[in-house]
Amino acid sequence: MITDLDPRSPANLTPGGLMRLMTWLSPSFPVGAYTYSHGVEYAVEDRRVISAESLTTWIEGVLEFGAGRIDAVLFCAAWRAARAGDLDALFDIGVDADCWRGTAEMALEATAQGRAFVSTAQKVWGDGILTLWAKLMRDDDRLPSYPVAVGIAAAEADVPLRDALSAFLHAMAANLVSSAVRLVPLGQTDGVRTLASLDKAVAMATETAMNTDPVNLGAAAPMVDWTSMKHETQYTRLFRS
Repeated sequence: MITDLDPRSPANLTPGGLMRLMTWLSPSFPVGAYTYSHGVEYAVEDRRVISAESLTTWIEGVLEFGAGRIDAVLFCAAWRAARAGDLDALFDIGVDADCWRGTAEMALEATAQGRAFVSTAQKVWGDGILTLWAKLMRDDDRLPSYPVAVGIAAAEADVPLRDALSAFLHAMAANLVSSAVRLVPLGQTDGVRTLASLDKAVAMATETAMNTDPVNLGAAAPMVDWTSMKHETQYTRLFRS
């Protein structure tokens, strides 16, 4: 198994790699992340998320048992396959990503952002293994999944796995916090306090994913899936998921 300490992994995050990572995961990068709440909108409607404390617990669950866990393992697998230049493995990982979506809205969340990420990355940084992978997926009538796409891009840009995955999961948590700030509503300070309280959860999710064989991948967040399903028919909605 390749880790961030193996010969094929960069020893350190370079200033250029850091800038690239910050650009990809910035709210200004046009993937539309702000339009998705990952079920938080219905969780607020159903009074399951009503405070900073309940929001923290909810996001910790997503990171440890839900899409955070799934996406993190897929991210690692994609990063490793991209470093090895293994397009066949990358195609298989992309197919697996399609299968690991519990609801239609979560599938949309992953593929719409994945397609937007690939499109923008190609236009700004040119073609590479990310382009080849996206073409393989398109030729099979599949859409690129967001965590897989970012994992490939990070490997291609020589961004170490641990740094890339930590930033990706932090951005996921930040987006859910941002959603709740508007929905609960929470004050900006409570939002930042919540995000700061998730440092350990992000670090743990990163470490767990880097040491999880994809064949052992699994999730156990039925309540998050349920809120996503209920959101599909929610009467008034601000978000797409």
